[in-house]
Amino acid sequence: MTLLQQPIASVPGRKAATTDLVRILLVVEGTNDIEFLRRISMLLYASDDTLPHLVEMEQRGELVFVPFGGGSVHAWTYRLAPLGKPEFHLYDHELPPETDLRREAADAVNRRPNCRAVLTRKRSLENYLHATAITAAGDVDVTFDDFDPAAEFAAKSLYQRGLDETPWELLPPRARRRMANRAKRWLNTKAADHMTVELLHQRDPDGEIVSWLQTIGRLAASR
Repeated sequence: MTLLQQPIASVPGRKAATTDLVRILLVVEGTNDIEFLRRISMLLYASDDTLPHLVEMEQRGELVFVPFGGGSVHAWTYRLAPLGKPEFHLYDHELPPETDLRREAADAVNRRPNCRAVLTRKRSLENYLHATAITAAGDVDVTFDDFDPAAEFAAKSLYQRGLDETPWELLPPRARRRMANRAKRWLNTKAADHMTVELLHQRDPDGEIVSWLQTIGRLAASR
């Protein structure tokens, strides 16, 4: 059983989570974002141990992921403030006009002490994945740009490998959404597992993800 697969409560020697142990709250949109960040954090830590290892921090009870499950990001700008913990918020960029709403929410978080919020420069976290990693994960050829709906593109490619003769475009919207949701999970777990530091540098040459981890580390150390 790998560190990623190990239930937090079952980690040997792990103390029960208490408010005193928690050094930072990491607010993300959903569980797929958590899976991506866990994996990429492990990858980058292996080549630079000055970066925080989010999985180990979570296992020690120092970090708590808070997935807010979509909806209005504004509702979370102050919701966790009574806990008095440092917060790092990561919001998908998405597309206008949603982008503007997310930027406003991030600005509100950034006005609070010991709190930081950023928008991804790409549409979503799966847009940082490299086509080579995706092919290695599932022998599927799919490419997308920074603002393409990556999960939908992957779902379409995976669907077209099957025996169903119905064109993707003629499938009911609900069926396409269901497959896109499954593909999103697959991208942020299986495909992310095949990322390397070099592939990540190609998709993120400015070190955006590293900067997120550095900020998380600083906030956690301020506690």
